[in-house]
Amino acid sequence: MRARSPHEPHRAATPLELLFDLVFVVAIAEAASGLHHGIAAGHVAAGLTGYAMVFFAIWWAWMNFTWFASAYDCDDVPYRLVVFVQITGALIFAAGVPDMLEARAPNGATIGGYVVMRLALVTQWLRASVADPARHTTALRSAIGVTVLQVAWVTLVLVPPGWVLPEFIVFGALELLVPVWAERAGRTTWHPQHIAERYGLLTLIVLGESILSATTAVQSALAAGEAVRGLVPIIIGGLLMVFSLWWFYFDRPVHDLLTSSRRVLLWGYGHYFVFAAAAAVGAGLGVAVDHATHHAVIGRTGAGAAVTGPAAIYLITLWVLHDRPEYAKSRALGPIAAGLALAASFTPQPVLLTGLILAALVAVKLVIRSTRPAQDADRAAGSGEPPAGRRG
Repeated sequence: MRARSPHEPHRAATPLELLFDLVFVVAIAEAASGLHHGIAAGHVAAGLTGYAMVFFAIWWAWMNFTWFASAYDCDDVPYRLVVFVQITGALIFAAGVPDMLEARAPNGATIGGYVVMRLALVTQWLRASVADPARHTTALRSAIGVTVLQVAWVTLVLVPPGWVLPEFIVFGALELLVPVWAERAGRTTWHPQHIAERYGLLTLIVLGESILSATTAVQSALAAGEAVRGLVPIIIGGLLMVFSLWWFYFDRPVHDLLTSSRRVLLWGYGHYFVFAAAAAVGAGLGVAVDHATHHAVIGRTGAGAAVTGPAAIYLITLWVLHDRPEYAKSRALGPIAAGLALAASFTPQPVLLTGLILAALVAVKLVIRSTRPAQDADRAAGSGEPPAGRRG
């Protein structure tokens, strides 16, 4: 298990990594479904709290696996078998997601699943510490940090209910610090193109969950004998939203942004909000369908905000992570898109209007992008450098 070169040509996600991602589809679907029903029933604060906790656990388990695999995926038999153990732990965790959402606290299944996943991860790090002497300390620190914090997570089943959320926040913050502490001893050799592809694949999965959530809600409404006429604006607007959110994410290659350690840390951690918001859009579309068919306790504005709020978070986060302030015309596009999406919450058809707004902003981005080659050429002529190739 030697460190893989960050300059490997044609580095792509492996079938084993894709299988690992598909296992998390179950947990993401359960989380989105719980958020949908919680908001529709009027339990907004409780639903959002449970969802944020569950999605942090989903995202962090995926992060741990993804970054390790980018650095040390040797794809031999021991590695594959240990990953199978991690997958088993993910399935155990997913089985406990509904109860965790309801209680807003980890339970035996979620913590047990994490124990299985983390024991396997520690095994991988210890193996790497032996096989890669140059990064022995980094791998050993990672193994120690994961082990200590996993012991701490187990104690959550023993504390009073009022202590769970504060301790969850503290332990979550410490989890985020473990890679920072470990990498101080030496940077692992993750592959930029591979990491960008892995994050893009999970983005596709959570956007797919949005489509699935909306489709399930529409099917339930039709099965109950509801008229399709009132659902047409939500269907059209929801499709436009998902298509536009996809376009905003994949508008340009992002591996060239993964340069400095500080930049990579912000980019990787910031995706918690990208993934969670994308899945929450699907939950919001389900709430919008419930409201349109008079099966939701929440009011019209709240149902609209259930869709536009996650969309705004998604757009703002992408603006911070992906949109470089290179061109004055596009600097404010992210905040403008988020602001217009939130304003649509107060309209009679928030989903349709938000979908139209985002589609229009995609068109604006295309117009701006079409002027960039000329700007690049002008700037290159003034600096004496060759013009940059067109992105996206």
